[in-house]
Amino acid sequence: MNESPPTAPVCYRHPSRETYVRCTRCERPICPDCMREASVGHQCPECVAEGRRTQRPVRTVFGGGTAGRAGYVTKTLIGINVLFMLLSIFLDQGGDSVAGGRGFGGLLGGSTPLTDWGSVLGRALFPDFTVHGIAEGEYYRLITAMFLHYGVLHLLMNMWALWVLGRSLEATLGPLRFLALYLVAGLGGNVAAYVFTAPNAQTAGASTAVFGLFAALFVIMRRLGRDTSSVIPILVINLVFTFAVPGISISGHLGGLVVGALMALVMAYAPRSRRSLFQVAGTALIVIALLGVTLVRTALLLT
Repeated sequence: MNESPPTAPVCYRHPSRETYVRCTRCERPICPDCMREASVGHQCPECVAEGRRTQRPVRTVFGGGTAGRAGYVTKTLIGINVLFMLLSIFLDQGGDSVAGGRGFGGLLGGSTPLTDWGSVLGRALFPDFTVHGIAEGEYYRLITAMFLHYGVLHLLMNMWALWVLGRSLEATLGPLRFLALYLVAGLGGNVAAYVFTAPNAQTAGASTAVFGLFAALFVIMRRLGRDTSSVIPILVINLVFTFAVPGISISGHLGGLVVGALMALVMAYAPRSRRSLFQVAGTALIVIALLGVTLVRTALLLT
């Protein structure tokens, strides 16, 4: 009795193609066009797609996404600050419009129509006899002020610090957590400036958020067990600079520092089992507290 020769296996997706390679996951025959490289052998397209659906995304030690390593949020924040500076220069119709400020060819000081519109200001009477300020309902100033600067040199100093600190913190925390840290720290510094600065004084700058990043870097490095000896001198120098140089918002810097530290504590010490919930709740409590302080200050200014 003659036995028929064994037939060669064919690709399950291309029946006309013979193959002796099988998917290492489902063991179905696959031709070269269907092979997808795996850690061991090859897999078929369906098993690769299934693996992507079931695989847990890689997270940082504090629960953030690894996309933070690219520094997209840091770069975007710098871009927004630069755009606001360009708009500030464009809107300034005075003799210092070339650089949007006064002193050293417009590199330092001076206000523009944009900083008048968006800086932290409690309550003041303007030359056109209109009253403006946060106490008048212009609460947007608590956000816009962290993106405005008095001159190019002011901008460059803050953007350099943001570039150095931001990339490291964004890679460690992930994009969303880093953005929350930056915005809430900046808000905290601006609220402190609103509360502790004279109502008719204007303050602006990303330094409220940057000081929050300094504090956060220190807290996070301590949490990771790393040496913080390189951070402390830089922080001390910036604090001395804050107190020694006239015209700097001391309350804004210290407010950003404190709130940045609180945000970092929430991010770094959240229990792993309910980390995201704890971080969201902690951030919400800080923001609610800042809003409460803002409303109290407003009530005092209006009485």
